[in-house]
Amino acid sequence: MKGNILIGQSGGPTSVINASLAGAVEGVLEAGARGKIFGMQFGIEGFLEDRLIDLGALSSDERKLLALTPSSALGSCRYKLKDDDLPVILERLKKQDIRYLFLAGGNDTMDTIHRIEAFARKEGYELYGVGIPKTVDNDLFGTDHTPGYGSAARYTALSLLQSGQLARDMQRVDRFVIHQTVGREAGWLAASSIMAKQGEGDAPHLIYLPERPLSREQVLKDVQECIKAYGFCSIVCGEGIIWRDGTPVSASAAKDGFSNIEFGAMGGTSAAISLHQLIHEETGYRGEFQITESLSMCADDRASATDRSEAFSCGLEAARLAASGGSGSMICMERLAGDYAVRYGTVPLSEVAVRAKPMPDYYINESGNGVTDAFLDYLRPLVGDMPKYQRLW
Repeated sequence: MKGNILIGQSGGPTSVINASLAGAVEGVLEAGARGKIFGMQFGIEGFLEDRLIDLGALSSDERKLLALTPSSALGSCRYKLKDDDLPVILERLKKQDIRYLFLAGGNDTMDTIHRIEAFARKEGYELYGVGIPKTVDNDLFGTDHTPGYGSAARYTALSLLQSGQLARDMQRVDRFVIHQTVGREAGWLAASSIMAKQGEGDAPHLIYLPERPLSREQVLKDVQECIKAYGFCSIVCGEGIIWRDGTPVSASAAKDGFSNIEFGAMGGTSAAISLHQLIHEETGYRGEFQITESLSMCADDRASATDRSEAFSCGLEAARLAASGGSGSMICMERLAGDYAVRYGTVPLSEVAVRAKPMPDYYINESGNGVTDAFLDYLRPLVGDMPKYQRLW
């Protein structure tokens, strides 16, 4: 590998994104790189400010610890790249003699590296750009699943397992509880809560996903049936669920820099609060809501061992691909038949940048308020074994 190397992280963090960073550094060293290994502080936004960290100075022990560190060690950003930024970025790449560029992130990040790599090629500058997949939403196109999802799914499932015990025991006080997960347009994370369910009456009872528009009548009917059957109702919803007329259940109208609707705190409201208000006003029942937002993105104590290992391997494979002359691609994972195993491959950045991966129909039940056994088969190896608790009644 000739020239210097630049690695960045952007978008929301995960519990294992630094494992990908450590894997990329390890892969670069493994390839015998002679140049410097830089990290972008605060992603591409920080690079535009010449904020660089010397990753090559890390010792072997420090790299191992980095792989176990949650959140985004380099610092992240949510900066929408402008056309006017591209010449500036190219000049900074030339100034630092950077010939290899790696970015770990989701769709918007893949769009960023795709545009930079394509612009450099058009201008005749030799640059190898490779994307490293990352998102707790699991909605990246072209890969069976994304690093970060397994750990966030485990966080969600454990939260529902434990809060479900509370909801069951406190049903004479609170008849319903709503747990909201992140997930703007895809319900993968909300759906992962199903791993908490170990018996028919266990939480969660209802899972509402952005892929299935709701009606108020359906929600009220579902809740009443659950309370009649189990004494209480546990609901999980993705933050981006919508009504059948297309409006967000959260009623949020605020938008971020990428023109996406803001959910949670920045939207000034939430789907969980709206559902809570609807159910309470129509039934008179007392209930609770739980909104975790970014906690599932940085919970190292609940990280999936499989997820951490695969995140490291994605970073390693990205470095190997670039060292062999590969560019313009994102590393992906393909699930193999039989006992759980994956094979690493590539998907063009141009495809990932413009497409998302919602949950397929065969993973969602016919009523649109839960998931199928096929989804459980998909999910189990990513999350790992769940604890069991004693029941007295």
